[in-house]
Amino acid sequence: MTLLKKLEQKQGFTDTEKRIADFILMNQEDVPNMYIQELAENTFTSHSAIIRLSQKLGFSGYRNFKVALIHEIQSNKHTISHVDPNFPFLPTDSSINIAKKMADLTIETIRKTMGKLDKDQLNKAVEIIRNAKRVYLFGNGDSQIRARSFQNKFIKINKHLIIADEYGETTWNTLSMDDLDCAIFISYTGNSASYIKIIKYLASMKIPSIMLTGNSESIMSRLCNLTIEVPHDEYDFFKVGTFSSQISFEYILDTLFSIIYAKEYTSNLNNLKKKEEAIKKWELL
Repeated sequence: MTLLKKLEQKQGFTDTEKRIADFILMNQEDVPNMYIQELAENTFTSHSAIIRLSQKLGFSGYRNFKVALIHEIQSNKHTISHVDPNFPFLPTDSSINIAKKMADLTIETIRKTMGKLDKDQLNKAVEIIRNAKRVYLFGNGDSQIRARSFQNKFIKINKHLIIADEYGETTWNTLSMDDLDCAIFISYTGNSASYIKIIKYLASMKIPSIMLTGNSESIMSRLCNLTIEVPHDEYDFFKVGTFSSQISFEYILDTLFSIIYAKEYTSNLNNLKKKEEAIKKWELL
């Protein structure tokens, strides 16, 4: 059992030792720099209490305990642990523990999302987007923020995407589309009644649609021409935030943009250089 796990479990600890353990767990970044006197003052205990705890944990004294603690804290920073995507942190977690858990959640989510990706699906999605005269992005709430980020990236390569839900003009934008356009829907649950209606209309007009979702069995997924699935690890409502799903969506959208950029890498790079020169001239005006 690791040192930190022993401090968490507090097996056989006195009330005083539990107080010391709680302080250490809540201040993992600070304790390694503390002398025994400082730790005693911060925990309202004594030198002897800290030494007894160190010995109970298998160390000859506080100094050896602190060396082992530093080693474990540093090691943990490079170890990815499983994090519940619905409740990734606890009220008792220190700020650095929360930061570590959010980093672990991000890494774990991207790895799981990549594991679900299919090469043929990616290439098909890329071709649909590249060949489209106009690309309409459908997404609400946090998903629309991902859509806006995707839109902003394409401005850099002179392709201007449209946020279909902007200003409440979803219906108008939908009816403005033709078979040279394409639509991208971002919906974790895939059960939006209004989007189902839109996708049915697009299908009747032979307008291609791409779906990013955590539910590949949804009606929306079945109606779209292409579905890219993200891990379905979040509850629909009972959760702290939409961390995992939005990490997945952003990762997939960034990947699609990067593949499209790479298709015309030299051209895009030359265009970037021209823009940089134009900006320098602009600043001199």
